[in-house]
Amino acid sequence: MTRGIIGRKLGMTQVYSQEGDVLPVTVIEAGPCAVVQKKTLGNDGYNALQLGFSQKKKNKINKPLEGHLKKHKANPYGYLKEFRVEKVDDYQEGDKITVDAFNAGDFVDVTGISKGKGFAGVVKRWGFKGGPGAHGSMFHRAPGSIGASAYPSRVFKGRKMPGRLGGDRVTVQNIKVVEVMPEENLILLKGAIPGSRNGVVIIRSSIKKRND
Repeated sequence: MTRGIIGRKLGMTQVYSQEGDVLPVTVIEAGPCAVVQKKTLGNDGYNALQLGFSQKKKNKINKPLEGHLKKHKANPYGYLKEFRVEKVDDYQEGDKITVDAFNAGDFVDVTGISKGKGFAGVVKRWGFKGGPGAHGSMFHRAPGSIGASAYPSRVFKGRKMPGRLGGDRVTVQNIKVVEVMPEENLILLKGAIPGSRNGVVIIRSSIKKRND
């Protein structure tokens, strides 16, 4: 069964493994998340749980969301996300999903919004080499030629050019869970994950590596 939870990225630090190695880890405050809605194969065409994270004041959410939450007798939440499950009968609306759904050694996929870096040139955005650095070369960080001449007289779609960098939905796969702290709702993941500090992330059990 796919396990999932919503969390908030707190930052990065270092911990020691049992072998004495220093491991860079990302600290995430994951959950607790409430089951807001159950979706079933008969009513919705698939089985899923809609989880709510980060309670908010009632006057901080819009009317459609307020009506949806009121229908399911749920508290106001700032973030809602669906997670596919095999059996929804094991859960009831109002149940809490906590970080102890994961164990140290598990592998997870993490989705977040990457850091926005604004307008960037081709060297920073795409890793172009650029021109010679010496004085007088007159060509340093420019993109260079971007198209053909008389034929086809246009620039092909997908050409790597300057533009907005970052701020995209990014998923990194096969991140190892180093430690789980249920009493503090914290999970430590090996390495870096997308997003800035305090950014909301989605953690799911890995789809490529099997968790024992």
